[in-house]
Amino acid sequence: MKQYTFAVVGASGLVGRTFLKVMEEYDLPIGELRLFASEKSVGKTVTFKGKEYPLLKLEEGCFVGVDYALFSAGGEPSRIWAPLAEKEGAYVVDNSSYWRMDPTCALVVPEINLADIKSMRRLVANPNCSTIQSVLPLKPLADKFGLVRVNYATYQAVSGSGKRGLNDWEGAEKGEPTGFYPYDISHTCIPEIDVFFDDGYSKEEMKMVNETRKILHLPDLPVSATCIRVPVPVAHGVLIKVELEKPVTPEEAREVLASYPGIKVLDDPKNHIYPTSTIAAGNDLVYVGRIRKDLAVENGLLIYCVADNVRKGAAANAVQIVRELIKERENA
Repeated sequence: MKQYTFAVVGASGLVGRTFLKVMEEYDLPIGELRLFASEKSVGKTVTFKGKEYPLLKLEEGCFVGVDYALFSAGGEPSRIWAPLAEKEGAYVVDNSSYWRMDPTCALVVPEINLADIKSMRRLVANPNCSTIQSVLPLKPLADKFGLVRVNYATYQAVSGSGKRGLNDWEGAEKGEPTGFYPYDISHTCIPEIDVFFDDGYSKEEMKMVNETRKILHLPDLPVSATCIRVPVPVAHGVLIKVELEKPVTPEEAREVLASYPGIKVLDDPKNHIYPTSTIAAGNDLVYVGRIRKDLAVENGLLIYCVADNVRKGAAANAVQIVRELIKERENA
């Protein structure tokens, strides 16, 4: 197989390091690897496949010769450097929120809408972590039964805030002074993720609303969300309340979901079999369970899903996009 040149921007961060872990696990055809980080980290080294790589400075020309660039350095670096990487010839997959709603950029979950890339630019957006794991079960239900409306309640792990969130949780667990979250995250759930708008919704909640519509190609779909931070290190939970156009039994829903790529159905609550963060952590599946009729809504279902937010919710989804692009390139 042909070898390609890869770049990782934000390689010293939580998601950046997970990029490298997943790239190694997936055995991508890497001929050359360039790792970039903030100026304070330049000169430090990161290990990949037993070899030490120096962290490089971002500058004009640094992406010349790069085939695929993975970004997880925050919105402002992505605003500045992702278009440059694209201009210098790379396919870019950006994990920040900056490009997600740009109409020229595909917003991709590879099991759902990889084909969107073909009609858009070479700068591809990676969706929000909670959105990724939510649209995966929604897609097969939409295809089979049609969607009327969706309401999310998320239970998001502290790693969704990156290293600072994990450090705050770990410090609070040890009784150390903390300050990243407005309350002691080791002892409560916090219904606040990102900034609030005047209408009372948070930025995180509106990401889920808008990204769901874009990924599923349903711009008018009624969607609502409430996002809650919980004292769990890794793997988000999402309760999905979905109203469908056609009647559906839980049994039919389980069958449709179990046959869709990327989904693992765990749904035998009497025997304590259902998705949990401990099951989902460390792999790239979306676990779905607690599938039952919504007693308050005709043609409604309640579904609970869990996925590793650092892997499938960020790094692995991006690497999976690149892997599929390489397959298409090899088969062209």
